[in-house]
Amino acid sequence: MASKGKPSPRSAVSPLSDAQVAKLAKQHKLVDPMHDFPTGPGRKAKVEEINAQNPQATKRLLTGVDVVFNASCKTRAWGLEHVPEDGPFITAASHVTMFDVFVPMASLFHMGRRPRYMAKAEMAKWPLIGKWFQLVGMQPVQRHSGKAKQIEETSIDILTSGRPLTVWPEGTVTRDPKKWVMSIKEGVAYIALESSRRLGHQVPLYPAVTWGAASINHWWPWPRKNVVMCYDRQLDYADLLVDMDSWGEEPPAEAVNELMWRVLKRMNTVLAEIRGEQFPAEGYWDYRSMSRKPWPEVGGPFPAGKVE
Repeated sequence: MASKGKPSPRSAVSPLSDAQVAKLAKQHKLVDPMHDFPTGPGRKAKVEEINAQNPQATKRLLTGVDVVFNASCKTRAWGLEHVPEDGPFITAASHVTMFDVFVPMASLFHMGRRPRYMAKAEMAKWPLIGKWFQLVGMQPVQRHSGKAKQIEETSIDILTSGRPLTVWPEGTVTRDPKKWVMSIKEGVAYIALESSRRLGHQVPLYPAVTWGAASINHWWPWPRKNVVMCYDRQLDYADLLVDMDSWGEEPPAEAVNELMWRVLKRMNTVLAEIRGEQFPAEGYWDYRSMSRKPWPEVGGPFPAGKVE
């Protein structure tokens, strides 16, 4: 079954300007995430994690990604110091184009971590690069298969085994006409809450929002475009875990719903700062109805102001 609708064209949004990047650089320390340990010396790589995930294949893929990105765009990021050196964590990444999925993936690899990542099963069939995806930690997701619980259980098992996990909670490239983060799936919230319960503590959850790749012409990408990612601070949901010992078989629907909206609102707040634009006053883009809807009265305030 194909995804609904089609992503809006590159002409729907303006490229990320040099002036906006300069403004962000005054507020945050922007680094080049396409090389090892971009936040500086003193960080240790998770060696056993690297060795367990096809280190040679990962190195070749990472080298290829670095070459492509350095040739086609000027990539910058802030917040990568938030990436834990050890233990499980979840990265909830935006998905504006097929190109921008590589930014959080490569950044985490360069920070010395090797997350497993949930990606649509079709990617495994892509020529050449599909095999690499499988080698470096892709967990294929059969979309529209009716196996949501099985996918969630696999994700929870990854986290409870001590490994990090990256998800694209929208489930596909955004269909928002202006390429904001559209409605997300409940899975990321369920996985975070249930893995936290099983481990007995809050599993760190970080939004990772990338902007700029939407304007790249993949056939002729020059002149190079600006691409900026924020690896945001940890999203706190400790209040939703207070009664986790009394949940029963799974997290309550109210907690899952609340956390889902917190993630969506935070991702769009971060995206608004990167873009230097206001989020549409009419609300978020709903994938099910393919229309814009007002924010529900859950998930905390929006917008949240400057992103630290």
